[in-house]
Amino acid sequence: MAWQWFHRLGSPKWFYEKTGPWLPWLGFISIALILIGSTWGLAFGPSEAKQGNSARIIYIHVPTAVLSMAGYYVMAIAGAIGLIWRMKLSFMVMKAAAPIGAILTFLALFTGAVWGKPTWGTWWVWDGRITSMVVLFLLYLGIVALQEAYQNQDTADKICAVLALVGMVNIPIIYKSVDWWYTLHQPASLKLTGKSSIDPSMAYPLLLMILAFYIFYTWVLLMRTRVEILKREQKTTWVKDLVARG
Repeated sequence: MAWQWFHRLGSPKWFYEKTGPWLPWLGFISIALILIGSTWGLAFGPSEAKQGNSARIIYIHVPTAVLSMAGYYVMAIAGAIGLIWRMKLSFMVMKAAAPIGAILTFLALFTGAVWGKPTWGTWWVWDGRITSMVVLFLLYLGIVALQEAYQNQDTADKICAVLALVGMVNIPIIYKSVDWWYTLHQPASLKLTGKSSIDPSMAYPLLLMILAFYIFYTWVLLMRTRVEILKREQKTTWVKDLVARG
C-alpha cells in the first residue's frame, strides 16, 4: 500500500490535482504566522542583554538560515529519488527548490551581515560558518545555472541531481563549523539536545517564525513545482484539457 502511494505521488497529474486545494490554506497560515511571529518578536519581545535591539534581526536571520539548509536536503533527496526511481516529478521538485534555496541563503547572508556590523564591528568576516554558507549559495546558483545550460532536460536533471548530492557534504560543515574552527559566529542558540542559551521570551517567537517559514517554504515549493509540471507536461492531454477549461 505504501509503495503504491509512493509511486502515485510520482505522478505529475496526481500531484497537481491533489496539491491545488492545499495552496490557499498554506498561504494563509504561513503569512498569518509570519505576521504574528514578527510582530511578537520585533515589537513585543525583549531586547538582548548585550546586543540590544540589533539582536531582533534573529527573527529573520535564523529562520532563513535554517530553511536554506533544510531546503538543500529537500532538493538533494528529490534529486536522489529521481536518479534511483526515475521519477520525473522528483526532478521537477529539485529544479523548483533551487531558486527558493538560493534566495533564502542570500537573505541569511544579508541579514547576518546587517547583524554583524553592530555586533562585530564589521559587515563581513570569512569565518567557517559564513564561508560554508557562501558555498551553499554557490551550490544553489550552480544548479539553477546548469538547468538553463543544457537543452536536453533529462541530461540537466541528472547532472544537477549529482551536484546536489555531492554538495550535501557542505551541510554538516555549516552545522559544525562553529565547533570545529575559531569563529566570530556564535553557537546555535536553539538546541534539540541540551539546554538552549536563549531566553524563552525570545525563543517562543523565534520558534513560531521558524515554523512559519517552513510552511511558507512548502507553499512556495508547491507553487513552483506546479508551474514546472505544466511546463514539462504541456503536450499531454490532461494539461491541454486543463488549459481548455481555462
